[in-house]
Amino acid sequence: MRKPIIAVDMDDTICHLVKRAIHYNNIHFPTHPLRYEDMLEWNTDHLRHPECTEEVFFQRPGLYEELELFDEHVVEEMEKLHRDYDVIIVTAARPKTVHEKWNWLQRHMPFIPFDNFFVCKRKYLLEFDLLIDDGAHNLLPAMERGKQVLCIPHPWNLKAREQYPFPVMTSWQGAKERVDEMLQTRAAM
Repeated sequence: MRKPIIAVDMDDTICHLVKRAIHYNNIHFPTHPLRYEDMLEWNTDHLRHPECTEEVFFQRPGLYEELELFDEHVVEEMEKLHRDYDVIIVTAARPKTVHEKWNWLQRHMPFIPFDNFFVCKRKYLLEFDLLIDDGAHNLLPAMERGKQVLCIPHPWNLKAREQYPFPVMTSWQGAKERVDEMLQTRAAM
């Protein structure tokens, strides 16, 4: 019998990308400081300095290797999930950032094998039982396909959380138990 597949996003789900990108934006473009709380949409062009393109904002060399863990519980909970489920990391990445993301994952979660590392922007194309993600553009298609989801809340998904009934996970503490409960409830249906 196959283990349930838990798909887990990387950026702003198990680590903090936007906060670190904002940090560098504010150093290099002090006339256009950004705040995490103001990041209410995926498209932040209207907030950034004209010279701060998406490539500059999200593709600074070394950025992905220095990201902070989401919280102090994420590694332990991911290891618990990995023991009982088929955990796959599903992350959108440009070619320049794939190596950095893999290095980050191996530094912090070496128990995740390479075979479970997927670079994919359109996550709905993959098969999984439950998705943990911060992007409404990933959560909604999964829900529409009848998949379980857990939303990591951030300002950019607030509107979607108000519109759709995404279950929310504000901390990784107790994540394994939460996933167990969701999948058991689903199996009982």
